[in-house]
Amino acid sequence: MTQPLTDRKLQFTQQDDSSHQNTHNQSAKRVGILGGGTAGATIAIRLAALGLETYVFEKKSSLIDGPPMCHLHAGGNLYREISDEDCVALLKQCIDILRLYPYTVDVRPTVFAVPTRDEGLPEDLLPRLDILTDAYRELIAKDPSNEVLGKPESYYQLYSHKQLIELSEREQVATPSSVDEWMIPVAKYLDLNKVKFPLIVVQEYGWNIFRLAASAQLALEEYDNAHIFTDTQVQQVVAVDCDNCSNADHHVTRWRIDYQLNNSDNSHAKEDAKSIEVDYLINACGFRTGVIDDMVGVDVKRMVEFKSSYITHWGDAGGQIPEIIVYGQRGTPNGMAQLTPYPGGYFQIHGMSKAITLFADGLVASNKYSAQPKLPNQYVRYIEDGWDKTPLQARSQQSIDYIAEFVPTFNSARSVGNALYGGQQIPGTDDTLRVADVSLYPNIRYARAENVKASSTLIAADEIVDQLMEIGLLDHDLPANHDRYSHRWQYLAHNSSVTVDKLAHTLAAARGFPVAMAKVNNSVEQVTINSSAPV
Repeated sequence: MTQPLTDRKLQFTQQDDSSHQNTHNQSAKRVGILGGGTAGATIAIRLAALGLETYVFEKKSSLIDGPPMCHLHAGGNLYREISDEDCVALLKQCIDILRLYPYTVDVRPTVFAVPTRDEGLPEDLLPRLDILTDAYRELIAKDPSNEVLGKPESYYQLYSHKQLIELSEREQVATPSSVDEWMIPVAKYLDLNKVKFPLIVVQEYGWNIFRLAASAQLALEEYDNAHIFTDTQVQQVVAVDCDNCSNADHHVTRWRIDYQLNNSDNSHAKEDAKSIEVDYLINACGFRTGVIDDMVGVDVKRMVEFKSSYITHWGDAGGQIPEIIVYGQRGTPNGMAQLTPYPGGYFQIHGMSKAITLFADGLVASNKYSAQPKLPNQYVRYIEDGWDKTPLQARSQQSIDYIAEFVPTFNSARSVGNALYGGQQIPGTDDTLRVADVSLYPNIRYARAENVKASSTLIAADEIVDQLMEIGLLDHDLPANHDRYSHRWQYLAHNSSVTVDKLAHTLAAARGFPVAMAKVNNSVEQVTINSSAPV
């Protein structure tokens, strides 16, 4: 297990909580957040900024170390099967979350191609892209600081076969500064005989999980009332005072969280076992949310899917290239192929087939006996202890071969022996769901984050804040609440891409990834960051 960091204020080592055991200070309202992934960390930032005593419990040794992510999804263009309304929702959420975490994105376009074997046409996507362009333009009209994805008139562009042939004859630029320059390597490396035209280029950015983890840690360091416990296992949650608990419509006003250090040996188990009482409980356990639901007594249907993406190194790219998406039907042998660039020649690969990112037995559902879907033990072991070397290498090579069908020279890429993987929760019974945020249970002072996409975590936090105001745990019209909607986040006044970069490097190395993957080729414009920082 990776050891926690030791050279920062929020080291995510155990804090002394003895003063909180079996006590309850009515003047300082406490919220307990179970899980320190993107949802838990973002909700914690939101609540700590409002003055709540915020306690986060995370099993791993640092925040936001979960399922694979690499793409902002600013418009949901990866998913042809979802509705236009969901795509607009994703666009709004991504702009919102980008303004909280501006140092986490890699500014570069994404190229979408429909393969010749596919029944769809590129033109089928144009009405949606026009809807998204109009929605983006309207968001900028409401607040000019929302212009974080480039100019709305450049949100997407089309490239014909003729244009690409012409671009293929141009010399590649190591650091592109125009869309045409970004498209030169696409024209050179993509097998143009296997795709339909036009190709679609969208201002969809990369999203870096290491920089996201670093930004969240730096943000929480700003608040003395944010208490972070990593390498910590929650043993149980218990209702402290419950009115009519034998009735389904019972009421809870306080919860007790019992927790313990993960690294405790048996001789210190008792002294390391602690508990704290909180006024509100938030379940942000990701794919393990059902475990807490069972403890709380909430009956809910959900699914969990184990997914993985693979890290490769390709030394023949010749410079920066855009992300390349080749559409396909999910779960089939010809599912979507996704090639995501990182600095230093590293690439992350998704292949939405059961030979690459998806797994034949990787999608499981809850049942009438438990709200927690049961993943096969093999995948739980991968999540907790890491992949076995042989299947990881085999899947990585399959992913390289998968991409090389459309980018032939990518066959020279090599696996680096690591992957981004984990369990993804899916509320309900629709495995195509891409937009979900939170479920609220005000009578028992409980919320469950249900974020299928990380971009919706800030929306989930907002709904929890509204709930806390309704039940009297937060005052209405708090100045800090207005700061949130103008994106005046405290940590942005004291940090820059340099501080995020330094901490992201440390996190990537601690997790066993190349430190180059903690970098971005192109950071957001300084004007975007300045507009987000408090004055």
